[in-house]
Amino acid sequence: MNVKFVFFGAIALLSMVYCQNPSNPDEETTNASAATTASDTLIKPGEERFFKSLRQLSFGGDNAEAYWSFDDSKLVMQVTNPAWNVPCDQIYYMEVAGDKSPGYKPQLVSTGKGRTTCSYFLPGDTTIVYASTHLAGDDCPPPPAHREDGKYVWPIYASFDIFKADLKGNIIGQLTNTPGYDAEATVSPQGDKIVFTSLRNGDLDLYTMNLDGSDVRQITDELGYDGGAFFSPDGRQLIFRASRPKSAEDVKEYKDLLAEGLVKPTDMELFICNADGSGLRQITSLGKANWCPFFLPSGKKVIFASNHATERGFPFNLYTINIDGTDLTKVTADGTFDAFPVFSNDGKYLVFSSNRNNGGTRDTNLFLAEWNESE
Repeated sequence: MNVKFVFFGAIALLSMVYCQNPSNPDEETTNASAATTASDTLIKPGEERFFKSLRQLSFGGDNAEAYWSFDDSKLVMQVTNPAWNVPCDQIYYMEVAGDKSPGYKPQLVSTGKGRTTCSYFLPGDTTIVYASTHLAGDDCPPPPAHREDGKYVWPIYASFDIFKADLKGNIIGQLTNTPGYDAEATVSPQGDKIVFTSLRNGDLDLYTMNLDGSDVRQITDELGYDGGAFFSPDGRQLIFRASRPKSAEDVKEYKDLLAEGLVKPTDMELFICNADGSGLRQITSLGKANWCPFFLPSGKKVIFASNHATERGFPFNLYTINIDGTDLTKVTADGTFDAFPVFSNDGKYLVFSSNRNNGGTRDTNLFLAEWNESE
């Protein structure tokens, strides 16, 4: 689950759960060729000036949390698609170049059992990390029951642990094995650390570890849900989303829901800190849900999804903001849902998930934008 999350459909249905290295000039043709088939008709005229071109990479189902390989030639993502007999999220990867017309199916790299989330390439681009519930059973864990109080909630499945796998789907290591939720792992662009969210101390906090699961260190310790963290391009900082209940009523609600294995994701702001947890500061105070932040290649801005400008909580659009909280700028103008923005390591492309161009269905697809650096 994301809980790096996904908001599906024409209403805000959030599903579960969210690098930068110098590129090799000889390999840049991969992404260049990927952009040549882009369809500019997918761009909102006059409103999405940050996009030079826009290319659709998936067609059908719910496709989200796509993350780049270190050489920018591949994407790994989570997919739910009943047409493929995939009733809840599993991990797939694709080569960015090549035909991605309707009917294209990427390569399954998770077990096909349980529910998975938050995959990420490890250095070398031959292995990935992802979280999965498969040790607790082959079936998808049940979603939360409809609540009489009307609260929208996400499940925090205690059976999630983080695994390492090769691109043929073989699990070659288990990186976490503590009781409770361990998920949302991402890898430093420097290739030396993993950051993840864990419930091991009774609250949803950020931790870092080495690539082999050793040297686990707690990064955040304030009450509330800390998740969806990413390293800055130089590996020195972390950007993440967090809830921070303050009133006695909000604290009680947060703790009561957490005791049920649930969180309410409708009030999130962005926070930034050093990679060791020092220097923590809040950079947005927009209200509603602000989440899935990712550093721009300069390390001086982040891009994220937000519904703060809406009255009913929908749609979600992409925005950029300086890491000091200034210069909030709108990037997309879609009337439905845009989220999970992630820059390629060379900074030339942005992949994100969107409900645009889905024929009026609830499908969430992947889109590849050529970034307009002049903006």
